[in-house]
Amino acid sequence: MMSRMPLKTLTVAVLGALAIDAQAAEYEWTFQTSETAGEPQFEMKKAWAENVEQMSDGRIAIEILPVGSVVQANQTLQAVESGILQGHLTDPSYFTGQNPAFGMMGNLVGAWSDPYDFLDYMNNAGGEELYNELVEPYGLHLIGAAATGLESLPSTKPIRSVEDMKGLKLRAPEGMVYNIFEAAGATPVNLPGSEVYTGLEKGVIDAADYTVFATNQAQGLHEFAPYPLYPGFHSLPMVSVSLNKEIWEGLPADLKAILETSVDSLAYEMVAELKTRDLEAVREARNNPDIEIIDLPAEERAQFRSIAKEEWADWAEKNEITQKYYDSVVGYLENHNLL
Repeated sequence: MMSRMPLKTLTVAVLGALAIDAQAAEYEWTFQTSETAGEPQFEMKKAWAENVEQMSDGRIAIEILPVGSVVQANQTLQAVESGILQGHLTDPSYFTGQNPAFGMMGNLVGAWSDPYDFLDYMNNAGGEELYNELVEPYGLHLIGAAATGLESLPSTKPIRSVEDMKGLKLRAPEGMVYNIFEAAGATPVNLPGSEVYTGLEKGVIDAADYTVFATNQAQGLHEFAPYPLYPGFHSLPMVSVSLNKEIWEGLPADLKAILETSVDSLAYEMVAELKTRDLEAVREARNNPDIEIIDLPAEERAQFRSIAKEEWADWAEKNEITQKYYDSVVGYLENHNLL
């Protein structure tokens, strides 16, 4: 007859097994994002980290921090290179001061009408390879690109034409988006995203290039800016999911594959989730008599894109990588009848 293990011995054995299961991850990293805690995009990025931990059977543990937790939004590039952070999930436009190519690749303003086209370009037409050519000399490696979706433009004044942008105090981050709105006649104001709400409330700005319609609505921006432009026509910022290059190169092949697969999943889930949220928020806003959603007419969108295309060509001449990106992305847009 089989002898039974004493209860005390059994308990010790079980606890020991649990201790093995709960042992520290092989890799523990901290990533900083460009969102404040609680924003939908921030929660999606936290879910991505949890997915990586599950997919890797606990071998990788990633802590996701909101904007400004360790360094300012425009300093994460250096922080990841130096090892202060191990990675970031952010808009590359913040690093335009380091190289104008970050502004072009981070947000080619006026180029995209559908985020899935952008993801196709990055994944299948050389976009990610070009971005790594840009970023790897800075000590980072792009695991993969994601996108939020086309951004809305909340405004305190109705914008029914490009002409209506003239003199508009419009929040725009550093980079190409700033220059294009300036070329369209607006007066750009470089405010961090965390100050958009108070900027609209206090009249520091009249409108804001900020984020998607649903997030603007959830943050109460339409209380002060009741003339949102939707669907978006201008900004479709890239989300760079990047890791310290030395760490990346030291990873085994299976973990690299898990990370790449996880970012692909994040990219498409983020677009779909934010689109669903946008549609729900738009339905809610249409029932509010104090909010007027403006769909910029096709001819005005074309005029804005014409202004943007001139700026793309100017930026292409800034250095070798901006020219390579311009040739690549314009070629893609033309080949897919998107221009």
